[in-house]
Amino acid sequence: MTDKSEDVEKTEVGLEEQLADAKAQADKYLDMARRLQADFDNFRKRTQRENEEFRKYACSSIVGDLLTVVDDLDRALEHAGDETEFVRGIRGVRANLMKVLETNGLKEIPAEGKFDPDYHEALCTVDGDEDGLVAEVFQKGYTLNGKVLRYAKVKVTKKKAVTEGEEKCQE
Repeated sequence: MTDKSEDVEKTEVGLEEQLADAKAQADKYLDMARRLQADFDNFRKRTQRENEEFRKYACSSIVGDLLTVVDDLDRALEHAGDETEFVRGIRGVRANLMKVLETNGLKEIPAEGKFDPDYHEALCTVDGDEDGLVAEVFQKGYTLNGKVLRYAKVKVTKKKAVTEGEEKCQE
């Protein structure tokens, strides 16, 4: 009987080892499945963010092209004589176009005050009382959803250098 009981014990030990191996293998596969699911969730979220970013700036090319139309309308209105019905119509068309562009994320870059290289492009300088002020705007600049679409082209002041013999008055 001892042979049989030893065989049963060996079989039980073998089965226990197989069960432990199977549990370890199952845990390994479960861990792999969880990692794969987490990787897929991260991929899905990243793809969703990229798609939102793409949609946000997908129209930037056509908006940039439409800005040339806005510039043309502005130039035409600058040279318009009397405030006729036609001129009022052109102003209305420009206002409607700008409203559509603004609802799609377009904003004009302010061009008063200090020169900001993040938003302005200096085309030339002119003598002034203070350094780095915007003196004149040649072309308006715009951002699309917070990103610069077109830099404002400006003239910047440069403080006149004091030469020998000249005194700078301060009160």
